[in-house]
Amino acid sequence: MSGSRNVITGVSVSHVDASVDEIERVEGDSERETVRDLLAREGVEEAFALRTCNRAEAYVVTDDAAAGRRALRDFAPDVRDGAVVDLDHEAAIRHLMRVAAGLESLVLGEDQILGQFRTALEEARAVGGVGPTLDEALTKALHVGERARSETAINEGVVSLGSAAVRLAERHLDLTETTALVVGAGEMGLLAARALDAAGVPRLLVANRTVPHAEHVARDVTCAASAIGLDALAAAVGEADLVVSATASPDYVLDDAMLAGAGATLLVDIAQPRDIDPAVDSLEGVTVRDIDALESVTDETHERRRVAAERVEEMIDAEFTHLMERFKRNRADEAIGAMYENAERMKQSEVETALRKLESQGELTDEQRETVGALADTIVNQLLAAPTKSLREAAAADDWTTIQTAMQLFDPEFGGDPPALPRSEMPEAIPDDAEVPQHVVDRLSDD
Repeated sequence: MSGSRNVITGVSVSHVDASVDEIERVEGDSERETVRDLLAREGVEEAFALRTCNRAEAYVVTDDAAAGRRALRDFAPDVRDGAVVDLDHEAAIRHLMRVAAGLESLVLGEDQILGQFRTALEEARAVGGVGPTLDEALTKALHVGERARSETAINEGVVSLGSAAVRLAERHLDLTETTALVVGAGEMGLLAARALDAAGVPRLLVANRTVPHAEHVARDVTCAASAIGLDALAAAVGEADLVVSATASPDYVLDDAMLAGAGATLLVDIAQPRDIDPAVDSLEGVTVRDIDALESVTDETHERRRVAAERVEEMIDAEFTHLMERFKRNRADEAIGAMYENAERMKQSEVETALRKLESQGELTDEQRETVGALADTIVNQLLAAPTKSLREAAAADDWTTIQTAMQLFDPEFGGDPPALPRSEMPEAIPDDAEVPQHVVDRLSDD
């Protein structure tokens, strides 16, 4: 795809190759700000960013792949090379489908990513980041994600980080005799609260900066639940046997000072960036687990969903093939359109010159003028028939060099001015004092 117009280039830092620490080190305050920043970079026409607790990704649309790579060069400057995955146009489109379908999630097939994907798309749209190229790719990815969940069993079983955290806690505690504390009342906090409720926790505390939001989560469960503000968090930690933290805070919410006297407590941190200072793990009786520790839980789910995942892969293959075929047709049609537009401009100019010369030898009838135009049309169409066929075959064969060359020849705005022909090879317009060829005069006389 290198060298073709409207190219998607992407970069991904995710749990597949990166640790929680490395994902946290990816710069950017929010998806919206990341998109704004990318749009301000040279050559970027569209941009999209996706940030979740286990991935940070960015995509741009540029006129060529090299410009896209330059725009994304410093997306993750503090992350080792092996943890950063670069994606070219086709790989980026396929990867977006896999992400939306849940195949790239820590918990295979989890549902939460679809909502996060939609929110990221809305954020990008809000600042003008989504144009026709990304709109088609992102809409297709969401469509695939919805089909995966409605047509397969990819999301059966453990379906979120919140429920995975609870499954992990069950290995250490009898949840039916546990007082649990959920920190954060967003989507992950709500999912964790529901999973704890389903696991039989008799008492649940929900802490959040905005207490009404915590109250909403507390009302959503059937166990004895209370809502508190973050100012009461230290006291709540002292009461809890299990803490699941899932806020959106940029700073640590729980540190060693707050947990110094907590006693035996299991803390599961599913926030990104992390809510719990890793130093807490050194306190006596305190055990901290983060997203990396959920791998063992999610491995079980992966095995159960393997068959469904294979069906989703086939679905993605079909949708990807359909999308790329349409993309290829569009690129070929773009080159063909530029070729015909250029030829039409040249034809009109030469026809007008020819008609002026013919009329200098006597007034032409409407039929005669139409004959000249039809003759020019026939010549143009016959000359361009073979290049048109070749361009469509080039698109089908992924021969983007041929298409790019055609665009440069016939579209002056594509990649600079078209290459100039040597003077000896350049066709000349009909000069004002030229004699009209006899075969043209004969053709007109026949009319």
